[in-house]
Amino acid sequence: MSERDHWFEDLADHLGSAYLRYSFTKGTAQEIEFLIDVLELDDTTRVLDVGCGPGRHANALAALGVEVVGVDISERFLEVARRDAPPGAKFVRADARALDFDGEFDAVISLCQGAFGLAGGPSSRPAPDHPVLDPDLDVLRGMARALRPGGNLALSAFSAYFQVKWLEDTDTFDAASGINHELTEVRDESGRAVPAELWTTCFTPRELRLLFREAGLEPLEVWSVTPGHYSRRPPTIDLHEFLALGRRPAKT
Repeated sequence: MSERDHWFEDLADHLGSAYLRYSFTKGTAQEIEFLIDVLELDDTTRVLDVGCGPGRHANALAALGVEVVGVDISERFLEVARRDAPPGAKFVRADARALDFDGEFDAVISLCQGAFGLAGGPSSRPAPDHPVLDPDLDVLRGMARALRPGGNLALSAFSAYFQVKWLEDTDTFDAASGINHELTEVRDESGRAVPAELWTTCFTPRELRLLFREAGLEPLEVWSVTPGHYSRRPPTIDLHEFLALGRRPAKT
């Protein structure tokens, strides 16, 4: 692996637009419809998409008139995102562990482990003042700070329950950290496959609520979801992801 800011960059460089061939990317329209409802988005709102990848959610929102800023650590993914970006979508390279926005957005999203849940692995670092907490707290704090008072956050996180229940032979789950290490392969646009390692932090609903509070957010909901099937489903052990909603408290 080359010396990069994050292990995910090499993976994204190889995938490029081939990332959008994966089945979990095919439910964008349903996910966006659901998020517009629960986050109360319209053409007067400004949204930050953290870990936007090739821009599928950001571009879908912008096509509906929502102003969106997408950030990702992978310049390759941002090139793909900009290629078909509608007016209202802007893409900026940034490290989600060190976001510098301050009260600029009505809503923040981070979906499909776009940033939250990827802070583990070879280049992970904990928040300096909370070394025993999950390193994804850095990411969550930056997203909370980016919200205007009263603004809402929606993020997806992989379910620790599901991961342990359906652990595969290519997975190694670290019970101490909640990080799953997966050995797999990924294919580029031409179909060329290379070996890849993935590190995904998994969570329980209780952990998500605690992390939200630690980041200065009011926890609102935690639902069980799968890509393309977002709904207000109570937490279960049988679905891949949790969708967690929080709010930056309004000024009093």
